[in-house]
Amino acid sequence: MKLASLKAPARDGTLVVVSRDLSTAAPVPDAAPTLQAALEDWARAAPVLDAVYGALNEGGAEGAFALDATALASPLPRAYQWLDASAYLNHVELVRRARGAEMPPGFLTDPLMYQGGSDAFLGPTDDIEAGSEDWGIDMEGEVAVITDDVPMGIGADEAGGHIRLLMLVNDVSLRNLIPAELAKGFGFLHAKPASAFSPVAVTPDELGGAWDGARVHLALHVDLNGAPLGRAEAGDDMQFGFPELIAHGARTRELAAGTIIGSGTVSNRDPAKGCSCLAEKRTHEIIARGEATTPFMGFGDRVRIEMLDREGQSIFGAIDQKVVKAPD
Repeated sequence: MKLASLKAPARDGTLVVVSRDLSTAAPVPDAAPTLQAALEDWARAAPVLDAVYGALNEGGAEGAFALDATALASPLPRAYQWLDASAYLNHVELVRRARGAEMPPGFLTDPLMYQGGSDAFLGPTDDIEAGSEDWGIDMEGEVAVITDDVPMGIGADEAGGHIRLLMLVNDVSLRNLIPAELAKGFGFLHAKPASAFSPVAVTPDELGGAWDGARVHLALHVDLNGAPLGRAEAGDDMQFGFPELIAHGARTRELAAGTIIGSGTVSNRDPAKGCSCLAEKRTHEIIARGEATTPFMGFGDRVRIEMLDREGQSIFGAIDQKVVKAPD
């Protein structure tokens, strides 16, 4: 099934079920008021939501209405935890190589992961506000999972059973603020503003054979100003699958229902697949010619991130955002 959250005065939005073709939605007051509430009571809420989903796809759901993506918040407008990994080591290797650094051997066995801000996410069509173009505004196309309650110390062999939903991410990054922050040795803060997520989150069964329990075997479409930037295969070159990432996040703590875990920038070793962020494209230029010629995003630029099924239909809907100057 496919779930979304309408923008509402309440900070957690209003939960709706969305049809498979993303054309209509229906309210679900008998299931849960919000997606967070549904995740906390999944065993009871999921069958109710699934029944509405079936009726909606057959044209018989009560209260059904035409879906407008601009009315949607992130599926989880805020979350108790947002953990973003960097599971595509090609991306990590390229970025380090461009600055003359080797990749430590430990990166092959121990996932990279940081805790991002999760108190307020951007909706899929919300503007990306930035104070200055000099900040190095970049997109990062990713895949993410949402979990139910995950116990501390869980193994990767069991962690996959806690995946409830998947969605897409635009992990907005301010590249020119990153070096100074990382030099402090305390991680990201200013360089990682609010991320945006796809219009809908979907249960794993919606992906059919493209989901193997750990990775999504479909291309991630990333466009900048209407032109293709990347078509990287999300199932290729992902060093750590989502069960491994969940287990890593839960090594010393429980993960609360509604925890979001991102894959990191989807990246393939085949350069013909393009790039899911501008930083990676710039690293290719630096490695090949000694300097980057592709600029980061400026005010007025638009990014679109989407994933299509084998029949060419959008699965999650599109993240479609414009970069704008933040109010003074």
